[in-house]
Amino acid sequence: MDLLEVEKVSKTFNQNGVLMPVLKEISFRVREGEFIALVGPSGSGKSTLLRILNGLIPPTQGRVLYQGKVLPSVNLDSAMVFQSFALFPWLTVLGNVELGLEARALPEHERRKRAIHFIEKVGLDGFEEAYPRELSGGMKQRVGLARALAVEPKLLCMDEPFSALDPLTSLTLREEVLMLWEDKSMPVNTIIMVTHIIEEAVFMADRVLVLSPHPGTLVTDIAIDVPRPRDRKDPVLSEFSDRIFSLMA
Repeated sequence: MDLLEVEKVSKTFNQNGVLMPVLKEISFRVREGEFIALVGPSGSGKSTLLRILNGLIPPTQGRVLYQGKVLPSVNLDSAMVFQSFALFPWLTVLGNVELGLEARALPEHERRKRAIHFIEKVGLDGFEEAYPRELSGGMKQRVGLARALAVEPKLLCMDEPFSALDPLTSLTLREEVLMLWEDKSMPVNTIIMVTHIIEEAVFMADRVLVLSPHPGTLVTDIAIDVPRPRDRKDPVLSEFSDRIFSLMA
């Protein structure tokens, strides 16, 4: 079943009277349960496309359909994890995770119960009353992930979620995100992730969508038909990475 349909989506920004095309006639579909990675060089509009898919900004032309219906604004069935963590420094871990639930008008006792559940899911139990300044980068991103998961989205969008972290922490979090995605008790089973690291895309995703720069167009849609769990050193994954790199270069 198609969860998302992207039909000839284009985006142009007006910068001081100058029209800047960022995306041009991008079309693809996302089936429920898939893990999709968006890659491309700087300036290919990856993050812009992710925000359009999430309903945070509208396309200039074309349309996005969610479960067969045109997406009119922010998709309340989706949630976003940002590169910069996007935590509120004056709120505790618990407060940050509860925030999205408060915006959806959940009763306080339900907010608290659900927030604590997902804080435990991402391995931060015991840090509920800590503030962002007291956390490492990896822990901050776990808070961002717990906040996104707490609204129980059907679609999780991630914008370069590991790029601000050290290599070892990035590696650990990739594995944990995959475990959460494969966990049948979790509400989210469809993920779209923007990354500039080709190896990360190939290791994690079912399909990798490659964008061209200035403006971004869809160069190719590559299925990573490698069984899970995957070995990062698998030569087949290296072949996929080399193929994608050559397309981007």
